[in-house]
Amino acid sequence: MTTSDPTRPALKEAEKDRGGLGEVWFLAYPAILSQVSVTTMGVVDSAMVGRLGATELASVGFAGIWNWTLICAFLGMASVVQTFVSQDHGAGRGRQCGAWTWQGVWLLTPMLILLAVAVLLFAEPLLRALNLSPAMQPFAAEYLSIRAFGGVGLCMASIFFSFYRGIGDTRTPLVITVFVNIVNVVLDYGLIFGRIGLPAWGVAGAATATVIAEWTSTALVLFLLLRPRVQERFGTGPIRPRWKDQLRLLRTGLPLGGAALLEMSSFAAFLTFVAWMGDSSMAASQAFVSLLSMSFMQAVGIGYAVTTLVGRYRASNDLPAATRSFYSSQKLAAAISIVTGLIFIIFPEPLMRIFTNDPQVIALGRPLLLIGAFYEILDAFSIVADGALRGAGDTGAPFVARLLLAWLVQVPLAWLIGIHWEWGLTGAWLGSGVYMVLLSAYLLFRFRSGAWQKIKI
Repeated sequence: MTTSDPTRPALKEAEKDRGGLGEVWFLAYPAILSQVSVTTMGVVDSAMVGRLGATELASVGFAGIWNWTLICAFLGMASVVQTFVSQDHGAGRGRQCGAWTWQGVWLLTPMLILLAVAVLLFAEPLLRALNLSPAMQPFAAEYLSIRAFGGVGLCMASIFFSFYRGIGDTRTPLVITVFVNIVNVVLDYGLIFGRIGLPAWGVAGAATATVIAEWTSTALVLFLLLRPRVQERFGTGPIRPRWKDQLRLLRTGLPLGGAALLEMSSFAAFLTFVAWMGDSSMAASQAFVSLLSMSFMQAVGIGYAVTTLVGRYRASNDLPAATRSFYSSQKLAAAISIVTGLIFIIFPEPLMRIFTNDPQVIALGRPLLLIGAFYEILDAFSIVADGALRGAGDTGAPFVARLLLAWLVQVPLAWLIGIHWEWGLTGAWLGSGVYMVLLSAYLLFRFRSGAWQKIKI
């Protein structure tokens, strides 16, 4: 029995201009909507918790960043599944695509379970060691401990979504994440404030709602992955662990996971400096990061699209199309981020009021959005360049660059300008902006150098 490739009819027109804006947009817009929907879960958490008070908002922001720091290495390694799937799909090896999902699951799940147990045992000592304010500590520990239960589900969903994006299907992740986001909003409203017959758990309710949403996402995408027609075409049925394939995933994925961990840990250290400036400073930063995440997740969606296209054309040795995909993606990311930046500049106070009515927090957040208008444009360039390099399997050099820039530029400058020179919250974020300028410049140079054309995975 033969089945047609579900991506071919819709891509027929786009193939006339391989790597052009039309083809990039066709793959990118569902991924953009999907990533924005995922980010909306965190924004909803922050917006609703912000109504409880500045300390609660600051606590959720701080604990959320550290939760993400602890699991981001695994999510980075999970994303490399897309590279292998896209290259096998581009080379006509469709039946081999599904196997990568299960090798990713067998490789990462045991480590994630151990991490969850460690977080449950050591959340409170970690927060005390970070010198968090006494008012924030109990809320942050509660939020971080509950979110530990969601890490395994979140990573598994990421692996399965990487499969779909690798075969060029960005709509399935979109549909699932939109539905899951609705689940999260409803549960947030009920569990934070004690509505719709649910208990009022406050900060703990926000964490519980997100964990339920994360596992719902995993269950839905796994159900779709195991449909008979999908198994028949792509070999997505469960298989035994194969160390040889896991070693290939590790070899390509470890730089991605390591880069994510080092970058996020430097960002967590940066926000720890911010938290030392006071609960209001941390609350303002959390509102700002939530708004910034809505912007850069659009670039992440475009990055997923360019990963698929560069992987596909690299496998079929169509290097000009791979290069066109990169430049088309950068143009698209620039256009979207410029629009978002203008919104940050024109409407800073209304945007901050989504999260809080505290006048001190709003005053601290207003100049951050002016910085963010430029920060998110640079971030978009780096995210898309990173996605293109990942599609080609070029992950080692970007890892080293992130390591050096994160810990030799971002963290020292944030401390120097924000704390030592006493420029406060705005100064700390200016230091982070310098890091983003240098990282974006390097990743753009790396792709333009053509080194990715010689990478084999």
